[in-house]
Amino acid sequence: MPCGDCSGCCTSSYSIELRPGDAAALEQIPAKSLFRSRGSAAGNWTVRPNADGTCPMLSCGSCRIYAQRPQTCLDYDCRVFAAAGIEAGGADKAVINRRVREWRFRFSGERERQEHAAIKAAAAFIRDAPEHFAPAIAPRNPLGIAALALRVYPVFLPPGPPANAADAARAILAAAAAFDRNV
Repeated sequence: MPCGDCSGCCTSSYSIELRPGDAAALEQIPAKSLFRSRGSAAGNWTVRPNADGTCPMLSCGSCRIYAQRPQTCLDYDCRVFAAAGIEAGGADKAVINRRVREWRFRFSGERERQEHAAIKAAAAFIRDAPEHFAPAIAPRNPLGIAALALRVYPVFLPPGPPANAADAARAILAAAAAFDRNV
């Protein structure tokens, strides 16, 4: 990820999930910044952002545990929002939203243009039609929406999803399950 001097993700009120493989990071994070989240897998910890929205490991604009940062930090890429055609969130995500608006994609052909349009269409459907998913199935936050759209965009390639929204939601869930099995 070409972050340069951007630390938007470190200053945007994100909670950071720590997995068992993040032991080196866990050893360096103050206990007062850790909690067990109901939505996390058993054994995982979550790093709570400071009151001002910054990561507790950010100091003078730099990550104090950069070499041992958690997998969540390694995986994060704000371009997912630009690809999905959505912003990262509200005012607390202003730095990321500004960065997202700056991203431009270049396409080598029509197929890549169609894929990008399909990602955006998938994100719009997931965001705008939550009533067609079982409760707590479709993500409601921008990061979850964008990540799911990237996994299921083939449903939105021509000829497109089923015309019935409930059938489209079922196709999305099936595509997500297939993607997860193949990862």
